[in-house]
Amino acid sequence: MEFAFTEREELLRKAVREFAEAEIPPKMEAMEETGEFPMDLLKPMAQVGITGIITPPEYGGVGMGYLARTIVLEELGRVCAAFPMALQVHHMACAALNDFGTDEQKKKYLPALATGETLGVVAVTDPSGGSDLIGMKTVAELKGDKYILNGRKCFITNSHLADFWIVIAKTGEGAKGLSAFIVDKDTPGAKLGRKENKFGLRGANTGELVFDNCEISKENLIGQEGQGLTVALKTISETGRTGMAATALGILQAIYEEAGKFANERVLYGKPISTLQAIQFLVAEIYTQLDICRLLNYRASWMKDKDMRCDTETGMAKFYTCNAAVEAAKKAIEIHGSYGIMKEYAIQRLFRDAMVTVPAGGTAEVAKAGIGRAALAPFRK
Repeated sequence: MEFAFTEREELLRKAVREFAEAEIPPKMEAMEETGEFPMDLLKPMAQVGITGIITPPEYGGVGMGYLARTIVLEELGRVCAAFPMALQVHHMACAALNDFGTDEQKKKYLPALATGETLGVVAVTDPSGGSDLIGMKTVAELKGDKYILNGRKCFITNSHLADFWIVIAKTGEGAKGLSAFIVDKDTPGAKLGRKENKFGLRGANTGELVFDNCEISKENLIGQEGQGLTVALKTISETGRTGMAATALGILQAIYEEAGKFANERVLYGKPISTLQAIQFLVAEIYTQLDICRLLNYRASWMKDKDMRCDTETGMAKFYTCNAAVEAAKKAIEIHGSYGIMKEYAIQRLFRDAMVTVPAGGTAEVAKAGIGRAALAPFRK
């Protein structure tokens, strides 16, 4: 088994780290205050290859794949997790179009995503619940050569920043009763709803989309009518979960660095607290979890690149890494003591960001249900 990265992947990591450390910190205070994503960095990110990392070169991307994407999101998350949150949903839109779109749809929409003209959106969650896809209330009814879309989507990342949205809506009943559509933001009847005020991942714009007798051309149907559940599940499982896991991995790396740095700099009883065994144990636990999570993340992304079935592996990477980041942040706050809850120290932001990754992109319970089925499959008769 080969654990080494290619030279191109190592150069990518170096380029993204340099970009993140130079360009993101000056934006973070405003992001925390406003909750807004700095769109002026979208084009520079495209120039580094971040926005088109999984998009084929023929559509303006660099086509490096999912392991490279995990490297990108991890490095961004190490500095500010709102960036990989926004980018991983952007990549979900790229994946949905690349996997299910027509040639015309790919030529029209993928280059704009790959070159940083706009951010991508995949709108699945209804106010009635995100996990119950079949029970969603957003409806698209075919009338003549157009679909009439009515309903509301909530908790949608990049909602107010995108030029178009990929929307899952109900067109029938049961598992084959969902369909996927491309909805341009200037389509009559398509409206922006409220912006959410999250306590973590502040700079990743999140909000509502509202559809009131919104007319959508049949040409904007992605795949076939009734294929929406497949579009949603494949995109969430293979791209959304790996993206959220990599975002949490970046947070976990930052937590480890903050904990280690503080432990070496904080002096009590005339020596750094890193000499205390209790502190060493906490850092050891964070360090071990980081290594486990990195292996889970890289394996799932590698399997995706090899076209191997990886829904169980992406589920494990997502639920385990997100929860590990939360637990590691708690340990790091213990190491910081009262400083850990002060705004001047990064660890309180990392804790808040880690908490938001847990329900985002699919709950841990849904992931564990899938993992449980896979775990018990060998014992079924």
